[in-house]
Amino acid sequence: MSERVVCTVSELAMRIKASLEDQFPAVWVEGEISNLRTPSSGHAYFTLKDDTAQLRCVLFRGRGRRVAFQPEDGMQVLAFGGLDVYLARGEYQLVVELLEPKGVGALQLAFEQLKRRLEAEGLFDAARKRGLPPYPRTIGIVTSPTGAAIRDMLHVIGRRFADLRILITPVRVQGEEAPGEIVRALADLQEVPELDVVIVGRGGGSIEDLWAFNDERVARAIAACRVPVISAVGHETDFTIADFVADLRAPTPSAAAELVVQEKLQVVRALSDLYETLKEAMANRLGRERQRVDALAKRRVLTDASRALRDLHRRLDELTTRLALAARRRRQDAAHRVSLARNALRSLNPVARIANGSTLLAQLRGRLASAAVHSVKASRHRFDAAVGQLDSLSPLAVLGRGYSLTRLASGVIVRTAAQTRPGDAIEILLHQGVLDARVERLKERDDRHQV
Repeated sequence: MSERVVCTVSELAMRIKASLEDQFPAVWVEGEISNLRTPSSGHAYFTLKDDTAQLRCVLFRGRGRRVAFQPEDGMQVLAFGGLDVYLARGEYQLVVELLEPKGVGALQLAFEQLKRRLEAEGLFDAARKRGLPPYPRTIGIVTSPTGAAIRDMLHVIGRRFADLRILITPVRVQGEEAPGEIVRALADLQEVPELDVVIVGRGGGSIEDLWAFNDERVARAIAACRVPVISAVGHETDFTIADFVADLRAPTPSAAAELVVQEKLQVVRALSDLYETLKEAMANRLGRERQRVDALAKRRVLTDASRALRDLHRRLDELTTRLALAARRRRQDAAHRVSLARNALRSLNPVARIANGSTLLAQLRGRLASAAVHSVKASRHRFDAAVGQLDSLSPLAVLGRGYSLTRLASGVIVRTAAQTRPGDAIEILLHQGVLDARVERLKERDDRHQV
């Protein structure tokens, strides 16, 4: 028997890893995302599955930054990468290099995802949109300095209303660096105290060319700007996230310039109309005031000044009479109150109160003495009646008629002979004195006891 070849687990895993990596260095895989996890490291771990199988996948953070959309569970995607073996667990997985949604473009999907999220936060609400200033003096423009958009906007502003202050912040409007430059430009413009409004825009292009204005950082910078912002990106049919967040969307950069700046001739005409309106209003006001002066001049208070004085004299006499009557009534009321108070004090005089008290005290003393004598007599009468009743009920009264009372040594009264026995000591109570005796049996009397 030939000698067996034995491999360690690590050796076998390394051979499988090398074989898989050599055989599947790059492959496109279609499937549905499930069990998506994104830990704090920034790497994305998920599973691609179909009806009969599943494949573990990993999208490292560096590659994930190039994916325009946000992967989600249930999303059907196309993943490109190479197979690898995770030796610590003995599992094979697909290391994803590219990730595309199936059926719809990655950029379009990313656009829809960001739009839904910002709309849910309220950044698109009409209530937070601000109106444009009617006569701005300082306008900020964030765009490319070499594009046709800046030339069109400057031409329109110069034609409609020259001599305005325009601050141009040059930025790149496409590419990976464009969003950061746009955000910084908006921050720089807000440092200018006189800033009234900002235009952010560029000319037309593909969705890839306009993608900088679909960046979340740009959208939040526009929403946070302290002055109104006009979004003027692409042509009329192009829509970006910046259009939804901005205070106003212009279909083109030229239209944005027309929206932000009114035509000088229209302003002059409006001022002229206001001047005519003001002049007419002043003429009407002067006419009304002149009529009022004429009416006042015809009033008798001005034509006959003494009439007003006569009326005032009559008014003064009436008030003087009313004052005298009121003073007389006040004096009478005061005198009446003084009289009442005097009578009250007289009734409260200590001498009078003492005299009245003495009289009352003498009356009460006489009534008390009479009541005491009457009470003593009644008590004595009741006492005599009670003594008579006690005498009639006293046993001593019965003893006085010749009867006696017999008691045992215990003090119990003897009512029958059966209460005693021969030899018992008894006590006989007479009307006067007490006899001590003893019970003996008498032979001549049948079972009778005698003393």
